[in-house]
Amino acid sequence: MKIVNTFWRKITHGKDLDEAGPLEKAFFESVYRLSYITGLSTSDVDIKYTIYSSTVRILSALVVICEIWRVLGDNLSLDEIISCINVISIHMITIWKLMIMVSNKDVYKKLAKAMEFSDISTSNRKKIVDRWVNTHRKYLKVLMTLSCLTLAVWYTYPLVDEVEYNLITDVKVPIAYHTPTRYAITYVVVGIMFNYASFLVIMSEVIMQAYLIPLICQYAVLADCFENLLEECAVEFEGIKQDLLVKDTKFKEKYLARLSELVRKHRLILDQSMDLKAILSAPMLGQLACSGLLICFVGYQATTTIAHNLGKFIMTFLYLGYNMFTLYLICRWCEEVTVQSQRIGEAAYFSGWESGISQVPGVRATMILVIARANKPVVFLAGGMYTLSLSSFTNLVKASYSALNILLRMSHE
Repeated sequence: MKIVNTFWRKITHGKDLDEAGPLEKAFFESVYRLSYITGLSTSDVDIKYTIYSSTVRILSALVVICEIWRVLGDNLSLDEIISCINVISIHMITIWKLMIMVSNKDVYKKLAKAMEFSDISTSNRKKIVDRWVNTHRKYLKVLMTLSCLTLAVWYTYPLVDEVEYNLITDVKVPIAYHTPTRYAITYVVVGIMFNYASFLVIMSEVIMQAYLIPLICQYAVLADCFENLLEECAVEFEGIKQDLLVKDTKFKEKYLARLSELVRKHRLILDQSMDLKAILSAPMLGQLACSGLLICFVGYQATTTIAHNLGKFIMTFLYLGYNMFTLYLICRWCEEVTVQSQRIGEAAYFSGWESGISQVPGVRATMILVIARANKPVVFLAGGMYTLSLSSFTNLVKASYSALNILLRMSHE
């Protein structure tokens, strides 16, 4: 196991890791390694990696082209059309999302580096960071386990089904492969192409989660800073009663400097949130539409195959679970950003202003400004129309289930 780990760390070590600080590594190390091995690193620009990255993207694009070619060129049954639509739609949305991510790579780098400026000088704030790091790793492991398990079944099913020369995915290739030797070669080539295309889909979800959770963590750390503002500023003034402390000139200067720093940090985090919100708006609208379509169609396949094709049922069931889980994660973390951004106002209100510090010129106005900003929380929208939250996730699943019932009724008729 140690040898495997050493080999993995060696082949996935890119420039992003060399440039990352401790907190950035804590959140993004796994993401950087996965991005590097899937050809998505934007920091590595040497000729070898550029060739590798370009090859990955070409192979992934070829899968989509072959899938579209099959839909347009063959007479397919309803079940075959649904299978093709499922794969094509998720690949097309992924290509779109990755193009947007690459075009905004400077914004993503800035978001990743921002974590380094978080104040973790107290044990409680270190625990907050550790909790969110562990949360990120836990959900990343679940996501990767579910996706790899789904792919494993997807690779295995064509080898054990009743069709003699079946490929991993529904594609049309320009050669006849209905002989054992040609089939083996075609299966491997299509498998490699589909594998890279699938991992691009997985990485698009991983990257979106990876940037939302550190943003949540920054809000949580900042809220703790506001809540303990008075106590932390009073550490150097032990022995002075609170009613006298708020009149001490040095204490007031320290308090105002610390408050100004927190307000500046709050503004920076809000700017980061707005940048990420703008980047995710359009692709998330496509994601919602694609997820609704997939939940309906994959659910239809799972329902119609459970009685006579257990292998395909397991494959479609896992695929359905993966799509619902990734959509759930995005909606959950977007809602958590909203909750944590609103919590800043509560933290400012409970920062100890009633001790008399609000009488210091500038403190009251600043606190009111912070609370007013937080009362309009950050809300992520898909296409500027649909709120990304757990209630939106529930509504989408309900709508997809209703569409599934209609589709099943039509097929029975």
